[in-house]
Amino acid sequence: MIQSFKTLPQLFAALPTEQSAIDHLTAIRWANGKFCPLCGNANAAKIGTLTGTNTHKCYECRKRFSIKVGTIFQDTKLPLRTWYAAIWMITNHPKGIASTTLATDLGITQKSAWFVLHRLRHAARTDSFNAPLSGEVEVDETAVGGLEKNKHESKKKHVGRGLIGKTVVMGLVQRGGQVRAGVIDNVKSETLHGVIQNHVEAGATVYTDEHRGYRGLNARYDHQTVNHGAGEYVSGKATTNAVESLWALFKRQYHGTHHFISPKHMDAYLNEMTFRLNRRDMDKGQRTTALLSQIEGPMPWKVLTA
Repeated sequence: MIQSFKTLPQLFAALPTEQSAIDHLTAIRWANGKFCPLCGNANAAKIGTLTGTNTHKCYECRKRFSIKVGTIFQDTKLPLRTWYAAIWMITNHPKGIASTTLATDLGITQKSAWFVLHRLRHAARTDSFNAPLSGEVEVDETAVGGLEKNKHESKKKHVGRGLIGKTVVMGLVQRGGQVRAGVIDNVKSETLHGVIQNHVEAGATVYTDEHRGYRGLNARYDHQTVNHGAGEYVSGKATTNAVESLWALFKRQYHGTHHFISPKHMDAYLNEMTFRLNRRDMDKGQRTTALLSQIEGPMPWKVLTA
């Protein structure tokens, strides 16, 4: 049975033991029936549980496994209740949580906390088969990174202004709907158009600023712009205020919580933020369960740090 809770104390009251946490994960993962994570066998009659243990056996491939195999929890030495507390924090803190803070709160090392958070960000990734955005969609790109003037002299990049030394990210916000965000290689027309076509339904109304990379979108969309260069931020229904609020939130998370995010992991932090925003109408317990429902796919340390 899947437990229900609305606060962190309720979570621990609902799952008072490690066995109850394992049972909770089992109920979520096998909500649509038992399956073997090793061979894919979905015949419940051919999957058994060894008496008095949390070990299951598939009589198709003849192998044993735990409910954690094939998930972000695979090979973890931390109790599931510790993981659940971390999930609660990452899904419910609007600006995320730093690995140093999580380590202190959970009584684990900073290295372990960092690994836990990245496994959770891996689970929070947006599935590519999600329905495309439609209706009215605001689009914008921005550069994320430390200010050159704040860097040590030896680390400054004295090569002009703008995107130097920063990571370019692009966001799409459907008004009254979902959010998409990710790292892009550049702000060229083919890149911007490609991202929009991958995420936005043809015929939708797309609002952008006057950046030249967005020119030509009217061949596929109702493209409307605002001229930020001329101090225009609203023109009729055209505005990018919602997507700019997205960047304001992410930059507060970047500077206020993490202080630095490497370009390699930037997408993972964007996944974390968009996961919370796309489930903003859920209560805290529902967001925790939502992340637990998409934990498929292990994230080994070697892969993460490669």
